[in-house]
Amino acid sequence: MSNRLINWLEIPVVDMNRAVHFYEQVFQTQLKRETMSQIDMAVFPHPDPGGALVAGEGYRPSNYYGPVPYLHAPALDALLARATQAGGKTVFGPLQLPGDIGRIAHITDSEGNRIGLHEPIAG
Repeated sequence: MSNRLINWLEIPVVDMNRAVHFYEQVFQTQLKRETMSQIDMAVFPHPDPGGALVAGEGYRPSNYYGPVPYLHAPALDALLARATQAGGKTVFGPLQLPGDIGRIAHITDSEGNRIGLHEPIAG
């Protein structure tokens, strides 16, 4: 049994094309578009799928309140610059965490979601 607590993450979006463009530009990756039960999805690349952008009935961006997912950001400063260039905004950080935890920051994405970013200490 795995100790992994997070199995899947969904980030609600209003405009899927705009959101896909934002995340692909910021994370320099390609998302896989799918439709499942009338829910428009763009799945993040990962050998064990961990999440997707989602649009449809029952999904609404959280703006500032609600859960804050943290995404892996091994080059935090460059990622924050790309987020700003893509239409997002840095709202917190970067903050150096104590010990060997790394740094974190929060951005708002193209849809208004608050997203946490974590840059681990390079080992």
